[in-house]
Amino acid sequence: MLQIKNLNMVHKKDLHVILTDFHFVLNPGDKAVIIGEEGNGKSTLLKWMYDPELVADYAEASGERICTGEVLGYLPQELKGADQEKTVYEFFSESSCFWEQTPRELSALAGELGLTAEFFYGEQRMKSLSGGEKVKAQMARLLMARPTILLLDEPSNDIDIGTLEWLEGLIRETKRTVLFISHDETLIERTANVVIHMEQLRRKTVSRYCVTRMPYEEYLRQRSACFKNQEQNALNQRRQEKIRQEKFRRLQQRVEHEQAAVSRQDPHSGQLLKKKMKAVVSMGKRFEREAAGMVQPPEQEESIFLRFGEDTRLPAGKVVLDVALAELWAPNQALDQESPRILARNISLRVKGNEKICIVGRNGTGKTTLLKQIAGELLERKDLHAAYMPQNYEDLLNMEKDPVDYLTVTGDKEERTRIRTYLGSMKYTAEEMSHPIRELSGGQKAKVLLLKMSLSGADVLLLDEPTRNFSPLSNPVIREVLSGFGGAIISISHDRKYIQEVCDTVYRLTEEGLVKII
Repeated sequence: MLQIKNLNMVHKKDLHVILTDFHFVLNPGDKAVIIGEEGNGKSTLLKWMYDPELVADYAEASGERICTGEVLGYLPQELKGADQEKTVYEFFSESSCFWEQTPRELSALAGELGLTAEFFYGEQRMKSLSGGEKVKAQMARLLMARPTILLLDEPSNDIDIGTLEWLEGLIRETKRTVLFISHDETLIERTANVVIHMEQLRRKTVSRYCVTRMPYEEYLRQRSACFKNQEQNALNQRRQEKIRQEKFRRLQQRVEHEQAAVSRQDPHSGQLLKKKMKAVVSMGKRFEREAAGMVQPPEQEESIFLRFGEDTRLPAGKVVLDVALAELWAPNQALDQESPRILARNISLRVKGNEKICIVGRNGTGKTTLLKQIAGELLERKDLHAAYMPQNYEDLLNMEKDPVDYLTVTGDKEERTRIRTYLGSMKYTAEEMSHPIRELSGGQKAKVLLLKMSLSGADVLLLDEPTRNFSPLSNPVIREVLSGFGGAIISISHDRKYIQEVCDTVYRLTEEGLVKII
């Protein structure tokens, strides 16, 4: 059991409150998910639960953490910089648990993760692995330590659909207690039986959290029904209050009129009206007290707002892409070899008009490499306006600039004001707009890139895992915007809802080329 009592967390830099008086008990067998918008402190909370020292540099926290007799296993959101430079073998060999594994256990673990048994001894650098392979490597080393509680920060990022299904099975069927953060709604729907919802209200000036022990979809339904009921009650009470106030106003005016009209020669009537007015005043004060206790309209975090040019349209017959590659090559990152290796052969892809294409496939098959090559071609085209969102945001973002400076083109005051308005619609606070991009969460960085694409007037979007860093609450908005986009989309994704709701055609990248599956 992991128990948290009276936890209060505040960012040191801008004194932004993350949590106030947080209480939570993670019971044996719980499969709990933390949800909330980007930048709400989900990862900070998970880090603190594992080791309070992990957040000490940037957050102040006070509270009690009780974790007796448990072995915690923590999967960070990103691989540490020092580990990026290690070979796969060095990464595993530095863990004492690795040497305690029998060959049979290593082989079984590799099979579960869709890896070869030789993977653990590879000379390839960790930084050269695909995003999914990095997650698999970290998960493998984590499971070798046989933890009793798993704390997983976005384990579903960058892993292929086959591994996602394995992860679902692991979380759902393991006897271990699991607390995780994920942006994959399908994974959450199929695994979580406890939901921790972290919110920031009133432009992130008020923090709120909710813990509910029910499946995610049921939580959303009950939350929506509760909000609708609260909103209806609030409207009804205000409607009734308006009618009551109008009656009270007429009564008050009638008594005032009678007081003004009474003759000084009739002191008895004056005394009666004076008492009547006193009763009216008393009634008014009672009405004010009752009004103060009325049901308040529900408060919730507003969804992000994003749109691309509504007049963006590509002719149906317009050839956006017609590529034929005999071989797809990638540099070999082994320490003792710099020669390239072949990822796939006989790749052919033709895209016309406003088609929305998704490429899926196992991790390491070369999807990102292929999209980079496609981007290199389309970004040079003069008859199209393409915009590219890479898997690694640092490829495009200037991490030392703040979002406003990065998005500014002319630098004039009017443009900067407009950009601040756009960032506000993407749920940035004024303080966050002035933070260096390197200090922002993955979702906030993704928002900067999406906003830049929307401002560019692009009619072709090249998207490498576009939904991977958006919360389950923001992703429906992103999917709706991309589904209604009038241009072409060529994307890579393992997000099953994105594939279903946005994409017209889906290809699987194999060693023998692209295979159309939808």
